[in-house]
Amino acid sequence: MSSGPGADSAPAPTTHDSPPTPDPAGTGRRSSMFSSLRIRNYRLFFMGQVVSNIGTWMQRIAQDWLVLSLTGSSTAVGVTTALQFLPMLLFGLYGGVLVDRMRKRPALLFTQAAMALTAIALAVLTLSGHVHVWHVYLAAFAVGLATVVDNPARQSFVSELVGPGQLQNAVSLNSANFQSARLVGPAVAGLMITGVGTGYAFLANGLSFVAPVVGLLLMRARELHVVERAPRAKGQLREGLHYVAGRPDLIWIIVLVGFVGTFGFNFPVYLSAFANDVFRAGAGSYSLFNTLMAIGSLVGALLAARRATTRMRVLIAAAVAFGTMELVAATAPSLWLFALLMAPIGMFGMTVNVTANTSIQMTTDPAMRGRVMALYMMVFLGGSPVGAPIAGWITDAYGVRAGMAVGGAVAAAAAITVGLVLARVGNLRLSVGWHHGHPRVAFVPRERKELAAVA
Repeated sequence: MSSGPGADSAPAPTTHDSPPTPDPAGTGRRSSMFSSLRIRNYRLFFMGQVVSNIGTWMQRIAQDWLVLSLTGSSTAVGVTTALQFLPMLLFGLYGGVLVDRMRKRPALLFTQAAMALTAIALAVLTLSGHVHVWHVYLAAFAVGLATVVDNPARQSFVSELVGPGQLQNAVSLNSANFQSARLVGPAVAGLMITGVGTGYAFLANGLSFVAPVVGLLLMRARELHVVERAPRAKGQLREGLHYVAGRPDLIWIIVLVGFVGTFGFNFPVYLSAFANDVFRAGAGSYSLFNTLMAIGSLVGALLAARRATTRMRVLIAAAVAFGTMELVAATAPSLWLFALLMAPIGMFGMTVNVTANTSIQMTTDPAMRGRVMALYMMVFLGGSPVGAPIAGWITDAYGVRAGMAVGGAVAAAAAITVGLVLARVGNLRLSVGWHHGHPRVAFVPRERKELAAVA
């Protein structure tokens, strides 16, 4: 959940054939972990998102568990996830065009209200005992439609709140915010599901949207770093795609995130099936898995908040580690070992997310940011309509261990492939050795002799 700086103060893009290494503070040093919270408008945004994100995680857990209870099918859980992200796949680029034309604050007020009404409607159906699985499918699709505008608008709005100097920090804190809520939301959802039922989790989520709406209304418009809106014109979608096509540094990030998001991030399918079918431990263990993953994700986000730059090698290494840990978790023989592995999976997954997100935002022209971020989110989130049903089918046909192993293997293989391609394009070689008593693995420039031999 992040975005870039104002139009008049945007950092210059990196060269198109080199990995992005933005330094928002301009210092090259680590920044204060919570420095962007000194800005009043961002504080209001941050606090509203804390409450809303807790509700969002409650609904995610309740939604997956309700579908599994109604159908007994992991494929149905995958279909629900797919329907929630299908609108991003179908309409995500058009959402980016709209966001580049619109004022962000009114757009967010509309989308937050729409998602609140959807959650309340699902709560009424569930509490009255009239809920059917198609109701959940419809609600998931409706939330997905709102997300088409909400996601790129929130991404872009953060830059208007903090300006270029605090963007890296704000991006990371947004991720930490989301993952902190993930620590609370699943735990509360588990208690509600076992205590009073899933309907109250949906109701709590609907009411939680009051906090971000109030925060948006209390912001001071004069303190925003306003970005000039794109005028309404023909060909803006094509213009955005042409812009990305001319930026290999953006393309490789989006390709890698696409593979990781489509095949590696199908946790609603995997975790519910591990809890219900493998360990037969109920909703409490499902909440535990999500909570431990959130702890790792929170650590990853806070570590990213201290970094002043983003590097492609960090993104690739984190993606390889993420996929490898999924493979290990797929073979875990006990509930507690599987649960403990959720923490490093969350940490490496969040490192991939924050590094890719920040790299793209910091090196994109502000006038194009809505469209580029929409494309990024379309690939990252929109891959779920493809990946989730595949993961659900593999899980139902061959078991959840096979499904998770395939997802991790694809993510790791994609990262290794992208790393090797970039190394070849950049005339780099793999260097393995020791540095100050610690093992070091890195790509370094080829020596002239090596280049002559290759030629």
